[in-house]
Amino acid sequence: MTTFLPTTRLGRTGMHLTRVGFGAWAIGGGGWAHAWGHQDDAASVAAIRHAVESGINWIDTAAVYGLGHSEEVVAAALAGLPEADRPYVFTKGGQVWDPADRSAAPRRVGAPASIRTEAEASLRRLRVERIDLYQMHWPAEDGTPLEEYWQVFTDLKREGKIRAAGLSNHGILQLEAAEKIGTVDAIQPPFNLIHRDTAGDILLWAREHEAGVIVYSPMASGLLTGAFTAARAAGLEPGDWRAGHPDFTEPALPANLALAEALRPVAERHGVTPAAVAVAWTLAFPGVTGAIVGARSPRQVDGWLPAATLELKDDDLSDIAAAIRATGAGSGPASRWAGLRV
Repeated sequence: MTTFLPTTRLGRTGMHLTRVGFGAWAIGGGGWAHAWGHQDDAASVAAIRHAVESGINWIDTAAVYGLGHSEEVVAAALAGLPEADRPYVFTKGGQVWDPADRSAAPRRVGAPASIRTEAEASLRRLRVERIDLYQMHWPAEDGTPLEEYWQVFTDLKREGKIRAAGLSNHGILQLEAAEKIGTVDAIQPPFNLIHRDTAGDILLWAREHEAGVIVYSPMASGLLTGAFTAARAAGLEPGDWRAGHPDFTEPALPANLALAEALRPVAERHGVTPAAVAVAWTLAFPGVTGAIVGARSPRQVDGWLPAATLELKDDDLSDIAAAIRATGAGSGPASRWAGLRV
């Protein structure tokens, strides 16, 4: 029996999304350049199914997660689900890897033929006839102009291979250039209590152009869950991309953890976890449609699921803004009101 959660319209796409969606990066498993370490596929399938049964109606993955493996795990988790219960499936292209060297960083490729080949491969791995939202993962670095690769996304939509087209990790000038060629249905920027700069530009652009916004890393890759510690950061395994990342090391780590700890009183007021508060904070910003939240187990899903219905009050947001200023963590507007004034 699937639970029903509140939804918000994704731009002009006609899709209505729950405020949080299942992020499938970590379930790609280990052994590649940007992995989170080893992951059990059975646990991944259980986590996805639990999220869907709990009412989550969209999954965000990418071809590059696990070098194709994440998409295969998503397909396995959704196999046999009645059509009425199937969540939307979003994926991303534009990153090409070397099958002979899994540890090499994928190349950011925008060549039209490559984008088409990737889209077809994602359709096969996901076992779907149409991708609900197909996004360019990063700006191309192979010399292909944005205008050329965005035209392919527009063409794929017209051909019915994808329902909507989006841009992940692209800046304002790139969004403007793309919009002149074809509608940018959705934008996927990083956004959380530590990395807040998106509020000052991307979110404003999205509201002006009626584009949907699904933000990623709302819990700052685990830092804002309330369960992270300096000892845990120091003990991250070498196969985890977070090991050695500036957010997880001195001098930023103490301020980041202090900010995470400051979420605890707000969480206690609402009877939820600090993780749920961190996610709900991103959803309080005008223009944000939903937030992508990863999980490797059903238990982790339960930790952030309350964010799907949690509405932070003005006093909650004021307390969080004060904690941002007191800890000095991160950069960008400390509240949705500051974002509106930019």
